[in-house]
Amino acid sequence: MEAAIIDGKAAAGLLRAQLAVDVAEFTARNGAPPGLATILVGQDPASAVYVGGKQRACAEVGIRGFDQRLDAAATREEVVALITALNADPAVSGIICQLPVPEPLDGVELTGLVDPGKDVDGLTAASAGLLALGRPGLRPCTPEGVMLLLEQTGADLRGAEAVVLGRSNLFGKPMAQLLLAADATVTVCHSRTHDLPAVCARADILIAAVGRPRMVEASWVKPGATVIDVGINRTDEGLCGDVDFDAVRAVAGALTPVPGGVGPMTIACLLRNTLKAARMAAGENP
Repeated sequence: MEAAIIDGKAAAGLLRAQLAVDVAEFTARNGAPPGLATILVGQDPASAVYVGGKQRACAEVGIRGFDQRLDAAATREEVVALITALNADPAVSGIICQLPVPEPLDGVELTGLVDPGKDVDGLTAASAGLLALGRPGLRPCTPEGVMLLLEQTGADLRGAEAVVLGRSNLFGKPMAQLLLAADATVTVCHSRTHDLPAVCARADILIAAVGRPRMVEASWVKPGATVIDVGINRTDEGLCGDVDFDAVRAVAGALTPVPGGVGPMTIACLLRNTLKAARMAAGENP
């Protein structure tokens, strides 16, 4: 029996429809909509596509977009000045600095300059600390999107064995924290993990985010497991994930496709975080 396909596009559509209602109500109460500022330094084509998609998504749900673009030769001082101005602008509820940034700029440093109350990417040290301590805050969008997809599948995370492939600050670590908060038993794997296939094969929930095309084979997957593919890789045959979709589909109980799985949820959660930040700034219960 083939795995059920987890439709991230449909789930994101439902979330965005509800956000449009919630944003309209917020705007009516406060006299102004939430605002999301995106900062793009340089002309990286992929980054430009991502930023454009985020701005269009804002418009669709009633969030005001602030599309900030700087030349690739922009100095650190110029970028810092822009972030500082956006931090101080009450019309801006959330700020994201699109990564990567051109050298010699430091994307980690620049992201860390965002006001934690406007950190809708959930990447500042303050946001990471709140997550680690289990306190309310803005969570990274992709891990949060994965949690919503798992909820949609009806997966019971309490006591379940979850394996996360990848230990990045952007995804792997916060993903593990969210799973722990949901009472899962979590293993985080990386390039030094011994007998990686065997570790993966014991997972009830397997989440792959390593950036290697079709790395996860059918033999790595426990029959009936829920498999979430966060990878997106460009190959000669087109886009694919970190999971061998066709092979794993015959083994898993549920599986996300690439594209159409986690990606749409990331943007939907970014919009949700922007509304949440606006509510916090207005003194409302987020």
